Amino acid sequence: MTTTLSPKATTASPITPGVQRTLKNRVSVPETISHTLTMAYRGLLKIRRTPEQLFDVTLQPIIFTVMFVYIFGGAISGDIPSYLPIIIPGILVQTVITGSIVTGVQLREDMDKGVFDRFRSLPIARIAPLSGALLADTLRYAIATTITLGMGFLMGFRPEGGFGGVLVAALLVIACSWGLSWIFAFFGVIARTASSVQGISMLVLFPLTFLSGAFAPTDTMPDWLQTVVAYNPVTHLVDATRELMNTGVFGADAWLTLLGAAVIVAIFAPLTVKAYMRKA
Repeated sequence: MTTTLSPKATTASPITPGVQRTLKNRVSVPETISHTLTMAYRGLLKIRRTPEQLFDVTLQPIIFTVMFVYIFGGAISGDIPSYLPIIIPGILVQTVITGSIVTGVQLREDMDKGVFDRFRSLPIARIAPLSGALLADTLRYAIATTITLGMGFLMGFRPEGGFGGVLVAALLVIACSWGLSWIFAFFGVIARTASSVQGISMLVLFPLTFLSGAFAPTDTMPDWLQTVVAYNPVTHLVDATRELMNTGVFGADAWLTLLGAAVIVAIFAPLTVKAYMRKA
């Protein structure tokens, strides 16, 4: 006996324009920007509702600045005023780029809770949930930057680069940290747990930070270690920040760090989005 399906049963349900656009991933650049800003606003609302997320970027700059200045200032530079031009840019870079790890951790937590499953069903740009979350985290970087510089000023730091040099240095650190956060976002997508994201990220970032000359001059290091420090990308960011704050010059290190940040985004943004969509 042959069963004939009715036309009504064989007809596929109509695809709405929004769903069709999602399936084809044809989203214009203005729409992508709009979706990213919407997701960034969501991230800001999360921070407002859970202010404890800001503990690391509010308490860490104070603790690290006071600790390093008063413990190592006299031993490294002879006195605290001479050490401040060295340590404040280093603490700034260390604090802000360490804060970028939270991006991957929170991304993994949202994915575990099923939040991003809902986003994948919406007719929005694929990159928007990721880029929006990363954009919202720039507020964290700005807070860490402000507190670190404020502590430095209270201790007597008077950058010779002037307000313009300090402002450009702060923007440079924030921009490079945003680019670096794409690496940790990638870890957040591919890792199984939030704790593993944090562990992997610290394993990568901790040596890079302390082997960058951020806290002490590298002249007394062994030759082989000086070579490692010279090729460390964080070293160039620290040197660029010091140069801007202390001389006001936007030199080769600054351009190199911007180029490095752009390369990181160009590589890891597509990788992160591809891995994210593979979870669907």
